[in-house]
Amino acid sequence: MTPRDLIRETSLRFSRAGITECETDSSLLLSFLTHVRPLNLRLDNETILDEKLLDEYERLVQRRLSREPLQYITSEAPFCGRIFYVDSRVLIPRPETELLCRWALEPFMLRSGASVLDLCCGSGCIGLTIAAERPNLNVTLSDISENALEVAEMNAKRFGLSVSLLHCDLLSGIPSDSFDAILSNPPYIPSADCPHLQPEVLSEPITALDGGGDGLFFYRRIASEAMRVLRKDGRLMMEVGFGESGNVSDLLSESGFTELTVRKDFQGIDRMIAAGRTPMEDICLND
Repeated sequence: MTPRDLIRETSLRFSRAGITECETDSSLLLSFLTHVRPLNLRLDNETILDEKLLDEYERLVQRRLSREPLQYITSEAPFCGRIFYVDSRVLIPRPETELLCRWALEPFMLRSGASVLDLCCGSGCIGLTIAAERPNLNVTLSDISENALEVAEMNAKRFGLSVSLLHCDLLSGIPSDSFDAILSNPPYIPSADCPHLQPEVLSEPITALDGGGDGLFFYRRIASEAMRVLRKDGRLMMEVGFGESGNVSDLLSESGFTELTVRKDFQGIDRMIAAGRTPMEDICLND
């Protein structure tokens, strides 16, 4: 069987199983085994694949048919131009979260030498991206899950980055005035919605998804504790769930944060919020 025929056949099987990105997933799985670009495989109607590779491919296909996420099968997830190691211990990085990183990396957002905390770090995609792009910053990754921190440490070694790792329950136990910036993508899905998520999403750690009854449990805690942990002129930047930006803004305002700014994601949904004690333009941020 040729790569082209195999991908077509597998795409049909995936489609019947309710998998939406049928051809993409089929070609990516084959690319993972052969190290050939997916596009080349989709066009290859000449190469005859050997039986051993077909058997290996079928094992991966069966995992995908069970609705295991593609990223867990390949142990790879792209994020901001890098390939992160991921497995079932951590949330799979999303393109929307890339926008939070790119916002933080904009000129005048983080001054040289600033201490930055990636709160609820999971795979470490946010903090490690910041550390890679801005080596003049001091980056700490924290999570309540020791398993997640193990994955974050693996990724730090993968990219040759020097960061600190912190095992803690959100900001509890962190000394006052510790950080100049906190970046976070906390759990924000209302508990009642979690059982109705896509099968692939339900394969991810529920602790990284479930945001409590109204999805705001972690935002309440972060809003109430972040002012203490942030240094003067510090800044808090977070990803928020659908329809949550107004409530999160209110929580931050009630906790004393000012200069709240909300940005949208690729679909025009309010997805990110930044807050601090002083206007952004008043902070000295030149490298």
